[in-house]
Amino acid sequence: MKQAAQRINTTTQKFIEIEDIVDNIVLLSGGKACLVMEVVATNFTLQSKEEQQVKILSYASLLNSLSFPIQIVILSRKLDISSYIKLLEQQVAKAPSQTISTHISHYKDFVAQLVKVNIVLDKKFYVAISFSFLEIGAAAVGDSRNKQALVADAKSLLSSKAQSVTQELLRISLKSKILGKNELVQLFYDIYNSEGGAHVTEGINTTIVKSAGK
Repeated sequence: MKQAAQRINTTTQKFIEIEDIVDNIVLLSGGKACLVMEVVATNFTLQSKEEQQVKILSYASLLNSLSFPIQIVILSRKLDISSYIKLLEQQVAKAPSQTISTHISHYKDFVAQLVKVNIVLDKKFYVAISFSFLEIGAAAVGDSRNKQALVADAKSLLSSKAQSVTQELLRISLKSKILGKNELVQLFYDIYNSEGGAHVTEGINTTIVKSAGK
């Protein structure tokens, strides 16, 4: 009975490697850490063949230039445009003329029909850069359990790695930014909660996640 009770009390946090988030550093179990960058996407299909070829070659150059591993994450979610449809309905009523009202109404019907036939996805792109205390050397093994030392070392090395990736991305005309604590909490919440709809705020001592309806 005691063992059964222990199994019931086990939380999902024990199955996730994330131990803490300090500033823009995600602390993982086993003396590891990572930094996450969000990359602003471009519409590849709208570019000319020459531009596409340059992007492909530049991307290959980026991968070949790296001396450390990265993880590319693509987060796809079905886009809810119900609020946008409601906004268009309001604009139909507020239109200054019947002609403009008719055009907005036709556009609203077009968008509503489009999402019925096709699934509209919101895609976001991220680059995760990893760190391990082993990168500091054998002398760091004893400090791997020291949180402050781990954060300091991780910030130093990950900042250098992120700068290198940022420069390479700019060569492909891709802008990027390092996610802060609240943005990281929001990202991981969205990954592990498919329904989404939560808002992250900064509390006095901790980060607070609130449902959309609260």
